[in-house]
Amino acid sequence: MDQFDRRILENLQHDGRATNVELASQVGLSPSPCLRRVRELEKAGVIRQYVALLEPSEVGIGVSVFAQVSLERQIEALLEAFEEAVRARPEVVECYLMTGNHDYLLRIVVPDLNAYRSFVLDHLSKAPGVANIRSSFALKQVKYSTALPLDHMDVPV
Repeated sequence: MDQFDRRILENLQHDGRATNVELASQVGLSPSPCLRRVRELEKAGVIRQYVALLEPSEVGIGVSVFAQVSLERQIEALLEAFEEAVRARPEVVECYLMTGNHDYLLRIVVPDLNAYRSFVLDHLSKAPGVANIRSSFALKQVKYSTALPLDHMDVPV
């Protein structure tokens, strides 16, 4: 990975819809080498996918909840069953296996408190092995970014 690959990645993280000509101009390459590099980054799995980021309030998603979930036991089969159940729920937009006082941290988005109540009662509490759920409601989103910092890469820009 060199400075051009890093510039490509930085630019695509901020505008995944940039045309190859626009991207090439922004990173200082001609279009053909730029496209070749993008395809190589995709093939290598560095670029995982392209998405459209939606404004939650514009699609009726008004509540963001962080749920700390503890399981009855931390055995592999139970962990896998819980993770499979969580992956099946579109309300869960992030899920992390954690160290510390709880086993999982989930970020859940729903239209309102009633929808969250229904989600917990009908789905989350019934997921395999769930022993405890602690919910924290986000009052305000101070920062949100999908762009990964690339400053640590030993590549001059």
